[in-house]
Amino acid sequence: MQVTSLLSQHEHDHDHGGADCSVCGHDHAPVRLWQTLIGVVFVLNAYVVDWLFQSAERVSSASALLGAVILGYPIVVTSVKDLWKGILSINELVGIAIIASFASGEYKTAGVVAFFMLMGEIIETRTAEGARESIESLIKLTPTKARRIVGKGEQEVAAKDLAVGDVIRIRPGDNVAADGVIVNGQGSFNQATITGESLPVDKKPGDDVFAGTQNLTGVLEVRVSRAGQDTTLGKVRELILAAEKTKLPLMRIIDQYMSFYTPLVLVIAALVWAFTHDFNRVISVIVVSCPCAFILATPTAMVAALSAAARLGILIKNVGDIEAAARINALVIDKTGTLTTGKLAVSRLAPLGETAPAELLRLAASAEKYSNHPTAKALAILADEAGVPLAEPKNFAETAGRGIKAEVDGKAIIVGRAQWLKDNGVTEDFLKAVDLNETEGFSLLFIAREGKCIGWVGLQDQTRPEAREALAELKAIGVRRIAMVSGDRQPVAVRVAREIGCEEVVGDCLPQNKVEFVRAVKLKGYRVAVVGDGVNDAPALAAGDIGIAMGAAGSEVAIHSATIALMNNDLRRLPFLISLSRSTRAVINQNLLFGILFILGGWSFFSIGPVSSPIIAAILHMTGSFIVIFNSARLVRKGEELEHYAPAVAETGGTATGSTPSGGAQLTPKLA
Repeated sequence: MQVTSLLSQHEHDHDHGGADCSVCGHDHAPVRLWQTLIGVVFVLNAYVVDWLFQSAERVSSASALLGAVILGYPIVVTSVKDLWKGILSINELVGIAIIASFASGEYKTAGVVAFFMLMGEIIETRTAEGARESIESLIKLTPTKARRIVGKGEQEVAAKDLAVGDVIRIRPGDNVAADGVIVNGQGSFNQATITGESLPVDKKPGDDVFAGTQNLTGVLEVRVSRAGQDTTLGKVRELILAAEKTKLPLMRIIDQYMSFYTPLVLVIAALVWAFTHDFNRVISVIVVSCPCAFILATPTAMVAALSAAARLGILIKNVGDIEAAARINALVIDKTGTLTTGKLAVSRLAPLGETAPAELLRLAASAEKYSNHPTAKALAILADEAGVPLAEPKNFAETAGRGIKAEVDGKAIIVGRAQWLKDNGVTEDFLKAVDLNETEGFSLLFIAREGKCIGWVGLQDQTRPEAREALAELKAIGVRRIAMVSGDRQPVAVRVAREIGCEEVVGDCLPQNKVEFVRAVKLKGYRVAVVGDGVNDAPALAAGDIGIAMGAAGSEVAIHSATIALMNNDLRRLPFLISLSRSTRAVINQNLLFGILFILGGWSFFSIGPVSSPIIAAILHMTGSFIVIFNSARLVRKGEELEHYAPAVAETGGTATGSTPSGGAQLTPKLA
């Protein structure tokens, strides 16, 4: 709102040396909080003198005049500046009310009206700044100093001086100064500032770390991959600040017609004077007409919603997307990396003969110890979680796309596809023991020892543990159509859809097929949100009414390819986003209705009612603004239940679903 320009409380991020700040668009007013308090002291002194010394009318008037000048000066000056620039706004209404009080000799009234208007604006401004600071606190955690490793020692340098390729040391309790990759050491990181996850994430060499996250345990060495504004945190900050500068269509309409509002109020005030000849009523009507509550209705709700979303790692690039999300009734969602983890995990251990499950896992994981293939990594992860010690393989040899050969405990081990075992002399019919269908997305590894197959391992891309719950919540809040589209084979897509409870599924989709599907759904009248990983789904994300990129932390492509970016992979953020959008729209409607009724009621009350005091009008004006602010502030606490969310363990036959440290999921076979 424009009366806020009366206050010089705003802190700039740049130094303009006291020069005119027209570049940044802020008017600098000559009054501060302490000056406001001095002004009100003179006004209160006038009332005290009147009460104690009835004959000291001149002293009382002089004190009231001085206080009114101190309080009214910035308001009148700002109004004149607006008129000089050709701007007609609500500043002029307040200025006219104060000048009218002066003209009628009501100095105390002029002072009190100006005081309440200024105090209302001070509190509103501080409230708005507090909401913005709650967002900024999420993104101002990058330390100013870093420990750069030089030779065998370390050197403390400014974080802004770090360059790509530098190696920095991070101690327990330190905030990370730049994005990078761990080259030495292990630690547990609080990533809430980036992903919104409340639980710490364990990191080891080769894992990415993000600027602004906190190392809780361990001493690590990190090679810088992005520094300064190029970090994930820097991009998050830019997106949040850009979102605050955008406006809803409704806000733009209000701004467009506000120049007509002031003349309308002056006409109404003239009519009140014509019928009542009561100057106090005229001033009261002008004061109560200042539409602060109406103007605050939308921006306060938006700042609160942005704060709640940012706290949970949801980045909204344009506040207009909040309004768009509230109308979503269809969801088109990618499979790989979105509904599933995008990483292979062991789902089945099937030993043959007298081989124990733990022994089968030990031999397979030991033989594959030096392979970088995803299946080898999946075996290693399971062995680590199950506490199975690995042996050191000898004579390791790998054939790309087929399998490996190695010696474990002095015996020849072969791990790979069925044909690989047959090519290496395994002649028995081991395929008859397989009861999984590879066409449904299972990858099968067979293990042979000394020329005899001792078992097989089934791996698959696991669905996220919260996927079924998230889709059920979406249906419960009114998303009528949920479709899973995937470039994977149709049988694989059908299996995943069955696991998560998705009724509509389309497989074998190329990127252009996904775009065509989204457009077809929109043509049927649906408001469509498209959810993907933000990389290969970019065309489809752009085709929807809103595009939501999952797991955007660290991914520049993901952050820029969608209108909304989720910094972690918790699918429960999707129903929360839609619920938050609808709650925001409801709060805005409540605020606007209250603002309109407040002004209409004020006109009626002070035009023909029993009270005509401008002081009462100023108090009511400030109270109305507070009601709107407090109503909007309710949105800040939305989503608190998700801050401590951990996926539940679900038993499925002989397997158990559990959450991994990184927030993904895998199906862990029982080894006994």
